Amino acid sequence: MDYTKERIQSIIKSQREFFRSGETLDIGWRIEQLKKLKKAVLDNKDMLQEALYQDLGKSSFEAYLCDIGPVIVEVNEIIKGLRKWARPEKHYSGLLCFPSTSTKVYKMPYGVSLIISPFNFPVLLTLGVLAASISGGNTAVIKTSSKSAESTKALQKLISDIFPENYVTVIDGGHDVADLCLAERFDKIFYTGSPKVAKHVLEQASHNLTSVALELGGETGNWCVIRKDAKLRDAARKIAFFKLCNAGQICININQIAVAREVADEFLGYLKQEFIRQIGEKPEENPEYSKLIGLSVFEKCERLCSDYHDRIIFGGTGNKDSLRFSPTIIYPVGFDETLVIHELFCPLLPVVPFDDSEIDSVMETIADREHPLSLYVFTSDMRWAEKVMSTQQYGGGCINEVCIHMMVKGVPFNGTGHSGMGAYHGEWGFREFTHPTTVLRGRTVFNLSLREHPYSGKAGARKMKLLKLFEK
Repeated sequence: MDYTKERIQSIIKSQREFFRSGETLDIGWRIEQLKKLKKAVLDNKDMLQEALYQDLGKSSFEAYLCDIGPVIVEVNEIIKGLRKWARPEKHYSGLLCFPSTSTKVYKMPYGVSLIISPFNFPVLLTLGVLAASISGGNTAVIKTSSKSAESTKALQKLISDIFPENYVTVIDGGHDVADLCLAERFDKIFYTGSPKVAKHVLEQASHNLTSVALELGGETGNWCVIRKDAKLRDAARKIAFFKLCNAGQICININQIAVAREVADEFLGYLKQEFIRQIGEKPEENPEYSKLIGLSVFEKCERLCSDYHDRIIFGGTGNKDSLRFSPTIIYPVGFDETLVIHELFCPLLPVVPFDDSEIDSVMETIADREHPLSLYVFTSDMRWAEKVMSTQQYGGGCINEVCIHMMVKGVPFNGTGHSGMGAYHGEWGFREFTHPTTVLRGRTVFNLSLREHPYSGKAGARKMKLLKLFEK
């Protein structure tokens, strides 16, 4: 289906009319929609897995582990907690408001939301955000990535089978369709993708002063820092798994490693062993290994490998027909080289050596760059690790682990600055898609004249004394 300006306007109009009917305000109704979504995902698991294989070469296990399963976890958490989260908060108004002592904060939906999802996790980063939108009582127009075409088709079928178009709909198309959407007035926009496009999204949203949440990979990529006292074999095992996942096409993945020079050779030896153990000596021929999303990404990997051919110590090969490119270690790389000051979003892994005694300088260098979405440190010095993780600016991260911080229930996920704004998952997603509205219930008797004129003379003096008393 072709999506014209008129078609998109018609969809938005119908959704706004449905929202204003008030049907989405009922919490029980929202829970029923979430249950429909969960059932549809489980019933269409095979279709989604096949689509993920066609688009990204994901094995059925990886598709469920990283895309489908997390949606079920997310929906379950929302269903369990939604009634509590949505309950109006009651507050004592205070003596300054006497005799009106009762105030409530209602969690109100924004209205019609626009969800722009990426190609790398087309199921999770579409339906996970949709679940948050539904929990808040919004309607949703979903613009999926044109790069993951099979997943878009699967999502269109799944959504259209359970929701009417005036409540939730999935539209496809390229950047031109996304711009047609952004040109219209939405009440909430949630975009997942690159900082470059995010600036355009913000600019377009500013015309209507639309509230925006951004989930971005970060301009200069996510760092993993390995101190000389780290458990090197353990670190290598976890990092290898993470870099293999989705062929490195993950917004929270490790973009570059900084490793203490004193243990660099030992660590790199373990890392090579782990890549081979987990995916084999020719990963580009392994059907369980994900492929790159398109030829342009494959050619970028080839070009960068050509530029750094003399420093490739592992990998550097690919299969253009299958679009699989092996995990590639490039070492040594300097802190200021182009390779480590841009997000790569591919299987290439630059490794930067540093003297462990200069760790404070390393962390300052990282802090001087754009805030990453994730930060990972491996060390036995928990005091240092806790200090770093509580003072650096980044989205989220792990000490002696990778990626699984985003799987923890009840905690927020997102970045800051060039890695995003806002937060979601569980209750944080509900908060992101609702606006807190404060309402004081006034009384019509025993009202004080404290706020009324006159403010001067003896009456004013008495009022000032009461005012200062009420402030205590």
